Amino acid sequence: MYTVIGYPVTRTIRVLWALEELGLDYELNPVLPGSDETKEINPSGKVPILIEGDFKLTDSTAIMHYLADKHGGLLAKAGTQLRAQQDAMTFRLLDELDALLWMNARHTFVLPKEHRVSDIRPSAAWELNRNFDRLDADLTGPYLVGEQFGVADIILSHCVGWAKNVKIEITNKSILSHAKEMRARPAFQRLLPLFK
Repeated sequence: MYTVIGYPVTRTIRVLWALEELGLDYELNPVLPGSDETKEINPSGKVPILIEGDFKLTDSTAIMHYLADKHGGLLAKAGTQLRAQQDAMTFRLLDELDALLWMNARHTFVLPKEHRVSDIRPSAAWELNRNFDRLDADLTGPYLVGEQFGVADIILSHCVGWAKNVKIEITNKSILSHAKEMRARPAFQRLLPLFK
C-alpha cells in the first residue's frame, strides 16, 4: 500500500487521481505544504510525497510516471513513439500551464510580501489563455494524446481547476469542456468528498 502526504487542494490531487484510475490502495495523510510534518519528510516542504516502505518520491508528475510505469496504465510503454508524444505533451503542460499558475501563486501568497510582484496576475492570465487556445488547436480526440486517458489529461484538468479556483477566467470553451469530461470520470468523482 502507498501513503500519500499532501493536502488534496494542492498538486496532491493529481497523484490521488492517478491512484484511483489505476485501482491502487493508498492511505492519505492530508498535510499542508510547508508544515513541520512535511519538512521532516521533504526538506523543501513541498507536497505531494509518495511513500512506499522506505522509498520516498516527490513531485506529482514524477510520482504519476512512476505509478504508471510500475502498474501499467496512464502511459504507453517507455521507449515507444506514443510514450514520447505523451511525454512531450506532459512537459508542454508543465511549462505552459503549471508554471504560470505556480508563478501566480508565488506572487499571491507563497513569497514574502516584499518579494511579490503584485501586477503579475493579468500577464499570467493572458499567457495562460493564449496557451489554452494553442493547446485547443492540437486537441483532436477525446484525450490529449492517443486513444486512452492519461497523465496529460490529469495535469490539464488539474490546471483548469487551479485556474478557476484562483479566479482566472478561462475563455476557451473546448478546454473547459475537456476538463469537465475528464472530471466526470468515476476515479475523479470518488475524490470529491476530500474537498468538503
